[in-house]
Amino acid sequence: MARASSEGGSLRPVAMLGNPNVGKTTLFNALCGLRQKAANFPGTTQEAHVGAADGLRLVDLPGAYTLGGSSSESEVCRSVIEGRLAPLGMDPAEPETLLVVADATNLLRNLVFVGEVLALGRPTAVAVNLIDMAKRRGVHVDRERLEERLGCPVVLCNARGGECVGEVRAAVSRARVASVLPPAEIGARERWAEEVYADVASARGEANHDSLTDRLDRAFTHPVLGVIWFIAVMTGLFWVIFRLAAYPMDWIDAVFTHLGGLVESAMPAGVLRDLLANGVIAGVGATVVFVPQIFLLFLLISLLEGTGYLARAAFVVDRLLRPFGLSGHAFVPLLSSHACALPGIMAARAVPDRRDRLATILAAPFMSCTARIPVYVLLTTLLFPESPAMQAVAFTSCYVIGVVAGLLSALVARRTILRGRSRPMALELPSYRVPDVRTALMTAWDRGLVFLRKAGTLILGFSVVLWWLGSYPLVDPPAEAVALRTQGELNADEGEVAALLEEADRLEASHAAEHSFLGQIGSFVQPVFAPLGYDRQLTVGVLASFAAREVFVSTMAVQVVGRDDTGDEGVFEALASAERDNGRPIFDRATSWSLLVYYVLAMQCIPTLVVTAREAGGAKWAFLQLAWMSGLAYVCAMVVYQVMR
Repeated sequence: MARASSEGGSLRPVAMLGNPNVGKTTLFNALCGLRQKAANFPGTTQEAHVGAADGLRLVDLPGAYTLGGSSSESEVCRSVIEGRLAPLGMDPAEPETLLVVADATNLLRNLVFVGEVLALGRPTAVAVNLIDMAKRRGVHVDRERLEERLGCPVVLCNARGGECVGEVRAAVSRARVASVLPPAEIGARERWAEEVYADVASARGEANHDSLTDRLDRAFTHPVLGVIWFIAVMTGLFWVIFRLAAYPMDWIDAVFTHLGGLVESAMPAGVLRDLLANGVIAGVGATVVFVPQIFLLFLLISLLEGTGYLARAAFVVDRLLRPFGLSGHAFVPLLSSHACALPGIMAARAVPDRRDRLATILAAPFMSCTARIPVYVLLTTLLFPESPAMQAVAFTSCYVIGVVAGLLSALVARRTILRGRSRPMALELPSYRVPDVRTALMTAWDRGLVFLRKAGTLILGFSVVLWWLGSYPLVDPPAEAVALRTQGELNADEGEVAALLEEADRLEASHAAEHSFLGQIGSFVQPVFAPLGYDRQLTVGVLASFAAREVFVSTMAVQVVGRDDTGDEGVFEALASAERDNGRPIFDRATSWSLLVYYVLAMQCIPTLVVTAREAGGAKWAFLQLAWMSGLAYVCAMVVYQVMR
């Protein structure tokens, strides 16, 4: 049997297996603490957690109901056990020990999986988790008798409390091949599990009947009440995200604005100062500012999952998504995409059917992410300057249009390139529990780091490139700006001097933006966007926002006003009254509606395309996503503009 890989050194390799929702990852976190890292299994979309614990190298495998199934989770578990697969950064090697985690509240079903693992003839230990909840339900498990029947070490534990860590480690150290191997044939193994359960478990009173659980399930899974509860819970979730995340986002924005100011004041004018202040620092800030929303989203999702509600929500949503060729498994990815499409697409790993997973990935970017919010705010305010109520209706409609477009796109994909029968949604409804806050925090932390590593580096790179395209080549100021500066120098009125110099700055910035590489590209491409009502300046804004959608507002502010302080009321008023080269308003009513529709539907996030290519299994899916979303956005925006005009 192969020893530990070079990365593991002398650590004893242990693979952790178990059904979904048995608390396996919670036990893994209790064993490893902070000595762990997240990785991927190469060639798959399954995540792995690898950690060290007192001479052990633990690999937390995906939850699976059987090792012989066709799901990606089962395939990963089989491949790791057989030594054909290992997380990225590690060499494949057969694990010396298998640690199976079972749920004490659902021990009968879990014993079927335990028997399947024992039949492999590998050194094995079994941890029966959630023993505290089983006791509250009147279920008693005889550990010594269970250990005797299984023929391997058994420990009863409560992973969330963390008090069983030492006992689990001791059980792993005593792991051995089961003395009597269970049948390999599924029917015989189920009968074996029933015999073992009857021998080792006893119940007092109504242990198998939980009236509160039944009542809650009747409410949460009801065809009507379940949908109402779902809407209420999701509304509360997003309210918390947007309300609480606003504070750290403002702090982060202020920190990076201050850092940019320090660089500009401490360094002499030149290319290096501009690169650091407007390229690197601004790019990093544009990435980090979204981390609070990403962190909060996954924290709340993890807490909901820990309570047991998320499985009920997926059951309810399954009825709503089935007509569009999706299953309830797509619920979490689509939900996550409302914060950012990147974690949403990565969350699609949990969708077991490949066709459903690809359809979910293609639909996810249609969900209105937080990066679209600045654009929505600008355009809805321009369209309804005197009516906050209509602004709210238009803003909400953007989210609705995005969801509808995503679902219809999934339907088109499932009826064409992803044709085939959907796999029925097999979902276990876990017990209601108090969520493990520590596990939720670690999950959110991991997701935040993934976002920074994957998206952050890309956004930073594109921000620097965008800065360079928008800043060069350097050009002489226009004659009007020179004249205004000369007039200001000769004027004695300080107020009038300030106004003249401010106008000179605006003219210089607008002139530089027009003659920059980005401005030249915009002038060249503008005829393509003319049917949508976009002039040269709007075309530059649209092109710039392919790096990140929120860049559109600041890009337009620089071109029109000469500075990107979009929070300034004067900047907004200048945008509202800005004119094109021919004297027409830039943001007339038809163009504003066209832009709003375009930004709801368009694929304008290069990092999302990169993640799509990786998660879907090839660049062809990213190009398909780009072509479909961009084409749909172009056609719909053109129709809106031509009708409104």
